[in-house]
Amino acid sequence: MIGAIAGDIIGSVYEAAPIKTTEFPLFGPGSRFTDDSVMSVAVAAAILDNRLYAQALRHYGRRYPDAGYGGNFHQWLFSPDPSPYHSFGNGSAMRVSPVGYACDRIETVLAEAARSARCTHDHPEGIRGAQAVALAVFLARRGMDKTAVRDEIERRSGYDLRRRLAQIRPIYRFDVSCQGSVPEAIICFLESADWESAVRNAVSLGGDSDTQACIAGGIAEAFYGPVPVTVREQVKAYLTGELWEVAARFHRRFVLHSD
Repeated sequence: MIGAIAGDIIGSVYEAAPIKTTEFPLFGPGSRFTDDSVMSVAVAAAILDNRLYAQALRHYGRRYPDAGYGGNFHQWLFSPDPSPYHSFGNGSAMRVSPVGYACDRIETVLAEAARSARCTHDHPEGIRGAQAVALAVFLARRGMDKTAVRDEIERRSGYDLRRRLAQIRPIYRFDVSCQGSVPEAIICFLESADWESAVRNAVSLGGDSDTQACIAGGIAEAFYGPVPVTVREQVKAYLTGELWEVAARFHRRFVLHSD
């Protein structure tokens, strides 16, 4: 989960200024946490404290109203009677990595990922994106090799994960849909050598960099192990105290004690 938040912070600089290279500073003056981090923390809090996903998303979203939410989600946050709005945006996928750590069976992962998505993103693509990311985290932390992770996600999601970044990068453009960004983020992990290279791959696509780096970073942390201490300290410095407290508590309970 800290790996996902770090990916968000690193990618935040490049969302409005896309790049097509893996050579860039990880953290800098323009780095910040965005809605990806806030919502990941909200999902983690829901799991830790046995709260409804919608309740936790609205609580933390209202605490941080300027984190960069999409228009429909912002309306949902402050609506007196919120309802799902049939979204297939990648917001359902960016926040779901905690589910992959907290569940102990594939069927439970898929069901919880759907639940975490459905309160806002009840379009089939929104649910599929969340399930694919949560499943990738689950399989990665269980020690499955990358080929097996790829094959299982392809089988269950129908995503094409056999493309190469060298083919994708030159023609890829900003896309906030699950179907247009989640497979690419997973491929960024599949072609990585470590956590950092997964995040660099995601940013280098030149797309929705904070979200794709959040997704790739979350999967990579599950596969390679906890992020370096230097990255963890950067995340702590960028987050508020209450966001860090939830992230650290989740990390201690589920990441450090993961199978």
